[in-house]
Amino acid sequence: MFDGHGNGSFTEGIRFSTNSSRPIAMITADFDSDSILDIVTANYGTHSISIHYSRTQFRSSVTYSTGYDSFPVALTAADFNNDNYTDLAVANFGTNNIKILFGNRDRTFDSEITISTGMNSQPHSIVAAHFNADNSIDLVTANFGSREIRIFLNNGNGTFANHAHYSTGSALPYAIDVADFNRDKRVDIVVTAKGSDNVLLYLGNGNGYFRNPKVFQTGSHSTISIAIGYFNTDNRLDMVVVNDDIDNFDIFVGYFEGFSTQTKYSVDFEPTSVTVSDFNNDSRSDIVITNSDNDTVSVILGHDDGSFASEASYSTGFHPQSVAVSDLNNDGRLDLIVGNYYSNDISVLLNHGDGTFANQTRYLTGEGPRSIAVGDFNSDNQLDIVVANYANDTVSMLLGYVDGTFGNQMSYFAGSGPASIAVDDFNNDGRLDIVTGNAFSNDVSILLGHGNGSFFTETRYSVGLFPRSVVVSDFNNDTRLDIVAANTYSDDLSVLLGYGNGSFENQIKYAVGDEPRSIAVGDFNNDSRLDIVTANFYGNDVSVLLGHSDGSFEEQRKYPIGSSPQSVAIGDFNHDGWLDIVTANSEDDVLSLLLQLDEGGIIHMTSETSANGSSLRDFIFNDLNNDNQLDIVLVNYGTDNLGVLYGYGNGSFRKQQIISSMPDSRPVRIAFGDFDGNSLDDIVVANYGTKELAILLGDGNGTFTFQTQINTQSSSLNSYPVAMVVTHMNDDKISEVALIYYETDNVDIFVAQNRLFFANKTKYSPSFSSISIATGDFNNDGRVDIVTANFLSHDVSVLLGHGDGSFAQETIYSVGLSPRAVAVGDFNNDSRLDIVTANYADNTVSVIFGRGDGSFTNQTVYPVGDEPQSIALGDFNKDDRLDIVVANQDSDDVSILLNYGNGSFVNQTRYSVDSQPSSVAVGDFNNDNRLDIVTSNRKNGTISVLIGHGNGSFQDQIRYSVGEEPVTVAVGDFNNDTRLDIVIGNSMSNDVSILFGYGDSSFAKEIRYSVGSYPASVTVGDFNNDNRLDIAVANGISNDVSVLLSDGNGSFANQLKYPVGTSPLSIADGDFNNDTRTDIVVVCLLSNNVNVLIAYMQTVLDKNKTLLTGNGSKPMSLVVGDFNNDSIMDIATINSGTHNIGVFLGYNNISFTNQIVYTLNSTISPCSLAAGDFDNDLQLDIVFADCKSDMIGVILGRGNGSFGNLKFYSSNSNSLRNSIASMDINNDTNLDIIVTNQDSNSIGVIFGYGNGTFGSVILFQLEYGSNPFSTMFGDLNGDGKVDMAMINNGTDSLSVLLQTCSDFHG
Repeated sequence: MFDGHGNGSFTEGIRFSTNSSRPIAMITADFDSDSILDIVTANYGTHSISIHYSRTQFRSSVTYSTGYDSFPVALTAADFNNDNYTDLAVANFGTNNIKILFGNRDRTFDSEITISTGMNSQPHSIVAAHFNADNSIDLVTANFGSREIRIFLNNGNGTFANHAHYSTGSALPYAIDVADFNRDKRVDIVVTAKGSDNVLLYLGNGNGYFRNPKVFQTGSHSTISIAIGYFNTDNRLDMVVVNDDIDNFDIFVGYFEGFSTQTKYSVDFEPTSVTVSDFNNDSRSDIVITNSDNDTVSVILGHDDGSFASEASYSTGFHPQSVAVSDLNNDGRLDLIVGNYYSNDISVLLNHGDGTFANQTRYLTGEGPRSIAVGDFNSDNQLDIVVANYANDTVSMLLGYVDGTFGNQMSYFAGSGPASIAVDDFNNDGRLDIVTGNAFSNDVSILLGHGNGSFFTETRYSVGLFPRSVVVSDFNNDTRLDIVAANTYSDDLSVLLGYGNGSFENQIKYAVGDEPRSIAVGDFNNDSRLDIVTANFYGNDVSVLLGHSDGSFEEQRKYPIGSSPQSVAIGDFNHDGWLDIVTANSEDDVLSLLLQLDEGGIIHMTSETSANGSSLRDFIFNDLNNDNQLDIVLVNYGTDNLGVLYGYGNGSFRKQQIISSMPDSRPVRIAFGDFDGNSLDDIVVANYGTKELAILLGDGNGTFTFQTQINTQSSSLNSYPVAMVVTHMNDDKISEVALIYYETDNVDIFVAQNRLFFANKTKYSPSFSSISIATGDFNNDGRVDIVTANFLSHDVSVLLGHGDGSFAQETIYSVGLSPRAVAVGDFNNDSRLDIVTANYADNTVSVIFGRGDGSFTNQTVYPVGDEPQSIALGDFNKDDRLDIVVANQDSDDVSILLNYGNGSFVNQTRYSVDSQPSSVAVGDFNNDNRLDIVTSNRKNGTISVLIGHGNGSFQDQIRYSVGEEPVTVAVGDFNNDTRLDIVIGNSMSNDVSILFGYGDSSFAKEIRYSVGSYPASVTVGDFNNDNRLDIAVANGISNDVSVLLSDGNGSFANQLKYPVGTSPLSIADGDFNNDTRTDIVVVCLLSNNVNVLIAYMQTVLDKNKTLLTGNGSKPMSLVVGDFNNDSIMDIATINSGTHNIGVFLGYNNISFTNQIVYTLNSTISPCSLAAGDFDNDLQLDIVFADCKSDMIGVILGRGNGSFGNLKFYSSNSNSLRNSIASMDINNDTNLDIIVTNQDSNSIGVIFGYGNGTFGSVILFQLEYGSNPFSTMFGDLNGDGKVDMAMINNGTDSLSVLLQTCSDFHG
């Protein structure tokens, strides 16, 4: 025996011998009425029981025979004959019976009876309980031999009737226990057994009979013991069972089971609103409903069992739509307020206190009162009323008086069609505020109160379509009020989390049923988190969404109800401690009542298993969503995804949420880091299939966004990653990644970079055969618009931008025949953009003037040369008026049209260029502040430069050779020397030519960069916001866009290609979504669409450095740490091929010394490495595992990058595949060593003494065949102790071991 100190510790006390009795069971009870517990044992070896009395300090015992070969195995004690003395019942396995010994006043047992349990029944366990509510204690046995449980009902005098028996199927029952799992005040039975169906739950009917069992499987085939209790705070019974074949135990927890089939109650005509309260002060939930077709309100008083009295109806105004409840006259009785839609008023009915009400008093409101709320808005301690007026977009305020009467309304504007209203203090200033759900404007209005009955002007927040109901509560337990709206036409909920200052986050949407019209909030599963229920009008059901602690919700569960539910409310109608649901159904004139089920539901929670075929490779944990609970992220190699398990803080986790990766990515390694420098956790994943490192940026609330990773030589992984660590190798606060691969001889270092990408956001189909595109703000709304030239339909299409990357439908304007090019400028200086086209078929240009609202005048036409191909704009004569230059393909010249200033133009002047000019651009090439012209000349592979005189005339051309068949030209300063350069797209050599300007109208020899097939159009812009001009090219045959990013000195990175439609022939740029980044738009001739490519920056990882570990070294594990105490991170690797440890000392600039080698014995095959300060000298030490033996090696560090002697410890695992870690497991401030033994299915803990030495290993056995291969540590249940989680290769699962003192249980 052990004597308790009262603080959870014990001292060894009395030890007494049982000799050869072989006690197999023991219980305690007070057999001698001295109020002190005695001990009784069942002695399997001597076929007896022994009672050890506390009055003798248990030093002597009294023994009673249980019969020859009885083999007693179980005991229970109770007063079976109602004489106030404790009796004893013994289950005898060998003789198939129960022996009952009746206690008496002299502390002995003077009589006994024997009850048969059936032939070959072999009772293995026995329990006493009240099964039929007759005040006599009954018995139940678990009969191993006959595979049954048997019920013996007490006749009241200590005799028993063999009442009933229930099969356990193929399972052989071992242990039995009783409890009320479904809270119906009837005893239930739970049995553990040998076999696959090894946990069985029999729910009691309260009359000695039981329902068919609920069967559970643990994966064990021998579950021998059970204990029942409350393991969490949801007020549902949980249980733990012990499995002796796999040496573990399993936990089952009670869970929310949903709601029963509806019970219907007929009511008056067309019920539209329902509310629950106690109207007659009998502590029972009553119901009030509005009946819109007969202008009444009905009150239905509730009974204790969930049934109701007949309704009592009271007259209201016309077409009542809503009802609210409050004590309006401070008499302690709940009164009614009804909103009457057609009479534009409210009815107030004061309560008599017995559940009946006085006749209505009516007060005028706005038009179409749809919803009502009550509160004290002017701080006078009297309740006031606010009403949402659906028909005139207002809120009515009626201030209350002490006698339950109200003043005239005051009105405040809300959104369009306010259909619902709720009140609370959103900004924590002690003053009530208002929120309305605005059905027509698809938003909610917040009106903050002044505290005197008036309000600030509304602030609106977008929600879904037609929000018809709104409720206020704190969904994420942060003491700040949140809002939920039911969106009738988008079939969803919008949740807006509050900041506590009267403002709210953007909505988060959750799908519900068909046309939700009403919403209610309550804690249905008693987990201290608010849940939501909606009434779905066309779905004829309710949706229940269980809440999480972070303000998010599970997917809906639906329950059918009556026809066309208009309103939902909640209450505990049957007094069982669980919330129930009631709905008002307008089509069939009924109330539907759904009582919450409590059928003793339990769920197995021993381990969290990933998705089928997941092939777990790695995992990490941390608090991902800032709820102070540890969460887990799993790496699912087989299913190409990550699984996130959000922790509840009790060692259990939510259902796995999947983060999908790219197909065939095959993720194998994962780690946390901060890759964007915002101090929030991000994730990096090593993908073997796609040979890349993928980054997921975190927002701090549990949401992670994949960053696009283009696999280049600088980012590609060499081989299968076997280990990855993340650390800071310099002072930029951004994490770096170190990685080693299978059977290679190096460590790769990756650093985070911001890189430009484009998303092909939208496609638009303008008029037929669009061939050219330009951009500008045509309606002066600060948003970039698009115009296309449509070759075969002889018109232009104008698409006005919404500012989010999307565009309105086109508007078409006629121009000349076959417009081949389009440009945009303000020709008449009215601050409105105009449009000009070069018309190929009639040798003209068309000018259409903008009105500033996105519309345009009819065209004005001017003749130019033959087959005009391209157009550009500039002030060629320095008169501050935009002029036009056109490249004429068939006449081999350019046309200059000088502007008169009113939008009309002088007749053309033409200048010869080389053969077939296909494109023209404008710039000052000699820095004389006069615009010059350049054309690309298709036939001869040249460009022509025409230097301007500044008066509208030009010198003769200067020609430069470029690539094959140049068809497009643009200008810009690509090397930041303040001199304009030229870029040309060469259609047949599939490249661009860059000619750097000298600033004197001459140019250097071209430099070429490969692009896609048939570069048809080129544009210039700073796409990555680095103040360097980049190039984008539309490739007409490869159907993509090439982007070449500049390094600022005139050279460009290799192209990044983005697919678009078929035959992109023109390209332009602009900021289409107002994010300050330059986006791209292309027009695709053959697919007849416009593709918008939105620019965005992504964080990616590039390979920065490779550290060599030596030929044939084959590093298997690595760690980072400061091994030489210079506050700079170093790297250590375990090199299995060369039997050594390599250390690279860091320089703080992502550079390292050459490897320093620490040679081990050639017989050692090190495979796993960890680091820690094992001797508390503030210097890092190293521990490694040997995979040719079960030895663990410890090397103490000297603090200068060198290490002392090696000392070995045994892991006693007989496992040749091990991984190792260090952690202070027992909270003694000394680091311990943890070994994960894959082959022997165990975890070994070696406790450290704090001086560099360690004790013997303690092994914790895991499930047979689990093959654990990676372990992590943290406090998973909030008890201040370090717990373990490991992933298992054999069972493809995650196991959690929770620490109790210095032991672990899973």
